[in-house]
Amino acid sequence: MTTDATSSAPPTGLRESKKQETRQLISDVATGLFLAQGFEQTTIADIAAAARVAKKTVTNYFPRKEDLALDHQDAFTVSLASTVADRQAGESALSALRRAFTEAVVAADPVAGFSGPDFARMIADSPTLSARLRDLHDLREAALADALADAAGAPRGHITPRTAAALLGAVHRTLFQRIQELTLIGQDNARISATVIAEADSAFNLLEPSLADYAAT
Repeated sequence: MTTDATSSAPPTGLRESKKQETRQLISDVATGLFLAQGFEQTTIADIAAAARVAKKTVTNYFPRKEDLALDHQDAFTVSLASTVADRQAGESALSALRRAFTEAVVAADPVAGFSGPDFARMIADSPTLSARLRDLHDLREAALADALADAAGAPRGHITPRTAAALLGAVHRTLFQRIQELTLIGQDNARISATVIAEADSAFNLLEPSLADYAAT
């Protein structure tokens, strides 16, 4: 009697659940090692040994070591573009981004820059992570430029949405860095939020004369 080869395989849902558990285990172990001994000093072999998996398993889930530390990077790079795409009817891109930033700060969202002092110090002390974070800011700005072009009915790559994205991206980049700075000097999230919300008003106000009505459709 022949046996169906697929009958012994775990259901798809179970396989995906196991994969997610393994991914989370590796991520958690890596974060612990990074915080304990530094990102640059920690190797993939260290992580694999601590997680009791093969090195290839680690790299299959996380192709680059930076991916293990910056686990919100996908949400980060699309955050501004998604806000523009999902804005309310008649709301300008600037208004939507300003509102979303305030909501993220109130919620102490990691995507806005809230990470806790240990994690913030780890990034600040690592040239590799600092460089990767700059890359992510650039990728986020590029995604925002495309979203603004779509919202304004302009061709992607046109100078106007690219310039608008550069201005808006600069404000968000500066505020992200400000949150990290305040975290590193030991302020708690409540105090950081109060400070940054007030400073964000000043920063976004600078863009009002040129972008108040941009992409308000």
